[in-house]
Amino acid sequence: MLSYTATARSQATKAFGAAAITVFSLLSGPLAAQVTAFKQAVAQSAAQDEDIAAFYRDTDYAPVWTGAEETHRERRSELLRALANARAHGLPEAKYDARGLLEDLGEADTAWERGVAEVTLTKAYLEYARDIQTGILIPSRVDNGIKREVPYRERRSYLVDITSKPSAAVFRSLPPTTLEYNALLKQKLTMERLLVRGGWGPQVPSAKLERGDSGAAVVALRNRLIAMGFLARSNTQVYDAEIENAVFAFQRSHGLEEDGVAGENTLVQINKTVAERLQSVVVALERERWLNVERGERHILVNLPDFHTRIIDNGKLTFMTRSVVGARQDDRPTPEFSDVMDHMVINPSWYVPRSIATKEYLPVLKRNPYALQHMEITDNRGRKVNRGSANFRAFSARSFPYSMRQPPSRDNALGLVKFMFPNKYNIYLHDTPAKSLFDQNVRDFSHGCVRLAEPFEFAYALLARQTDDPEGLFKKHLNSGRETRVNLEQPVPVHLIYRTAFTNARGVTEYREDVYGRDGRIWDALSRAGVTLGGVQG
Repeated sequence: MLSYTATARSQATKAFGAAAITVFSLLSGPLAAQVTAFKQAVAQSAAQDEDIAAFYRDTDYAPVWTGAEETHRERRSELLRALANARAHGLPEAKYDARGLLEDLGEADTAWERGVAEVTLTKAYLEYARDIQTGILIPSRVDNGIKREVPYRERRSYLVDITSKPSAAVFRSLPPTTLEYNALLKQKLTMERLLVRGGWGPQVPSAKLERGDSGAAVVALRNRLIAMGFLARSNTQVYDAEIENAVFAFQRSHGLEEDGVAGENTLVQINKTVAERLQSVVVALERERWLNVERGERHILVNLPDFHTRIIDNGKLTFMTRSVVGARQDDRPTPEFSDVMDHMVINPSWYVPRSIATKEYLPVLKRNPYALQHMEITDNRGRKVNRGSANFRAFSARSFPYSMRQPPSRDNALGLVKFMFPNKYNIYLHDTPAKSLFDQNVRDFSHGCVRLAEPFEFAYALLARQTDDPEGLFKKHLNSGRETRVNLEQPVPVHLIYRTAFTNARGVTEYREDVYGRDGRIWDALSRAGVTLGGVQG
């Protein structure tokens, strides 16, 4: 029968209690020499899974988990430990049923039963390995705006790893190793402990509070800010300078207008429950698993609900600017995906997407063919259309035969520069003449592309790696007035992400509103998959 080390016995006992002692006693004898029965059981149990069946055929049905050698004992121990700890990563622990696997092992009295148990363990391992490495959900099935290509590994590669490398190292390598993932794990544990202790206390029963106010609502606000860590312990019952500064800090940490007044929007966020914030953290962990790839020594991060674009160099923030992203209605929300920026266009033309030309501009031209004079209309051979002879009323959105272009100018919809990472969604970063939009706190106004508040400075940061005078190079092309393509000598990965919970440069978790409702849909899907929230004692 199977044999376990004292360490494995101790770990399993800690995880599963007295039941483990019985199982380990049952699995303490020598392995029976019924090799043929074991192999037949493995072959039959694996027959419906070609990856598993092929692996065992190639290894002559040698045991991975149920052998009597020390390496087999270590693998079993590490697997059971990992499965028992799945919930710490926001995974559905019931899905892997570590306790049930332990019981199955204890009942494996014959070579045939051990063969069946062998494949059961392999299936659990493969399921867990893929889930913790690249997520339990398929993003596009949750929301069609999530275009992310998840970096799935070949399943057999997990089996090659576990049979050729130290098992503890293999299990450590499975989850994302980013600083963000580890910070989110820490925040998850913190929030679970808060949940056990009852959260942040009573909500604030008011529509608005500001400096000089007093009474029960101010006390509730004070207590909640203390519990959240934004205010030192205080007995004040007046909305004083200290409470005002704490509200400033809270607003900054939640992407709100920073005015020090606990108005409607601020109080909505202050009154969010620990469970709601914990959901955001668990969703962020799943999202990190979807992006479990090398992101680039230098890369660009566009966090859509945070309305900011960042340049990251060797893990450190080196540039940040406010952004406008796609509006939340119709087909305008900005999709999530990754690609590589390889050039910028200075003094760009705007080639109007057909959806905008037909839905927004064609009705205007039907009313007045001489409207939209800033737009150049051409036929399919590139010839300018004579507005006086064109009968725009004869066309529908489907039959409209023309293209529209806005030539370079300061009033161009793309402003004076666009940054290209060619992709099938026709999404890019660009300047805009509508500068006032950056004064808004929630900035979802575009047709899908991402507008930058400081596009010139963004360009300088990108060009600094290929010239000693990035500003001079940029302005030389800008002042020419000509549409000019400037290639990036070192293309830069671009990641359009969506994080309502993320860690700032100080290591503190910040939260944002779920502007497109995507995180809510992800949480619902995680819940259906068996992920639960729960508190941790201590």
